[in-house]
Amino acid sequence: MAFESLSDKLSNVFRKLRGKGRLSEADIKEAMREVRMALLEADVSYKVVRDFVKQVSDRAVGADVLESLTPAQMVIKIVNEELVKLMGSTTTKLNISSRGMTVVMLVGLQGAGKTTNGAKLAALMRKQNGKRPLLVACDIYRPAAIKQLETVGRQLDIPVFQMGTEDPVNIARAAIEHAKKHGNDLVILDTAGRLHIDEALMDELRRIKEEVRPDEILLVVDAMTGQDAVNAASAFDGALGITGVMLTKLDGDARGGAALSVRAVTGKPIKFCGVGEKLDAIEPFHPDRMASRILGMGDVLTLIEKAEQSFDEKKARELAEKMRKNAFTLQDYYDQLQQLKGMGGLGDIAGMLPGSMGKAVAGAQIDEKQMARTEAIILSMTRKERNDPSIINSSRKKRIAAGSGTEVVDVNRLLKQYDMMRQLTRQMSKGRMPGFPGGKGRRGGFPF
Repeated sequence: MAFESLSDKLSNVFRKLRGKGRLSEADIKEAMREVRMALLEADVSYKVVRDFVKQVSDRAVGADVLESLTPAQMVIKIVNEELVKLMGSTTTKLNISSRGMTVVMLVGLQGAGKTTNGAKLAALMRKQNGKRPLLVACDIYRPAAIKQLETVGRQLDIPVFQMGTEDPVNIARAAIEHAKKHGNDLVILDTAGRLHIDEALMDELRRIKEEVRPDEILLVVDAMTGQDAVNAASAFDGALGITGVMLTKLDGDARGGAALSVRAVTGKPIKFCGVGEKLDAIEPFHPDRMASRILGMGDVLTLIEKAEQSFDEKKARELAEKMRKNAFTLQDYYDQLQQLKGMGGLGDIAGMLPGSMGKAVAGAQIDEKQMARTEAIILSMTRKERNDPSIINSSRKKRIAAGSGTEVVDVNRLLKQYDMMRQLTRQMSKGRMPGFPGGKGRRGGFPF
């Protein structure tokens, strides 16, 4: 999880402050020294750390903090406010053109994730803004780049425009005309990257920019590259004048320093962040929510939004009624698995829960292979079997196991877990709550 290491270190700093009651200037100075070390170890730029710590220190030694009844909380509040300011203060949306078509040019070093995250962005804008996106293959140098874009485009049902190894400037120009003819109002250009910055790459990108005049030039930055990400951001901004940043692989780096440095160094807002490998694992970047995560206070707003996106109100009412009547079926069980997967699983949820709650859920790992087997077993059943598992005899179990590529023992295990869930819902419907089943390794365990 991004910032996990930094979050733990800052939590320790604040725990010490809370234990001191009233604070002296020496207490704050010591705390700021630890904050400085924590930020540097998280791979935040030295200049950014220096300015940040000075800003916090200047505010923290003021009378409002030293004379406060809860000085530690005041220091935490100041750190939170300065973190938000460091990452951009407000959420910055994609600049949607008023002329009817929006052109987004993705730039960055090779391996940053432009191709996959360009497709993710297209899908997000289609879902949230009702856009009709077109993905454009302007990377003619990297082996299989065009095929990769076509593959993710096909998986997301988003059209891809490509002209093989033509001049990328010609491809971009032709793509705009194609979009006009086919009613695409969002064009995303997947441009070439290099392992390092060179003049040939920058010249090509400048020519594409001059030809299509994009509404957005988003720099795609791999959050795991640390200081290299900051150097790349400065170079691309100087050559092209980027309008924003997309951070990728934010889920794969416990340090996450690039997120704190890029905005401060370039002055350009972080607009989106990639938070996983799945093709829906992309979010608008909210500085206030990210600061809250860093300080161990969770991100309940994003959690609620994820729940709302995967939540089917009609199904929820139907399920509540079935639970009340003790009519919970294997089909309902399957539907609940799909809603949990829609939220990204427990790992993603854990990062959004505050403090010890998040750590507790983080330890409750779901075996995704087991979940896939469970889904396969249920999908191998007939509708009648899903609605009335009591009819599943030995011969049916053999057929279901063969159809799902599993063993009869796996089918028996699922039926036993389902029976446990039915007993739980029966107790809940009678007003008795025996305790939420724990994670893997605890009593009961998640029924997957």
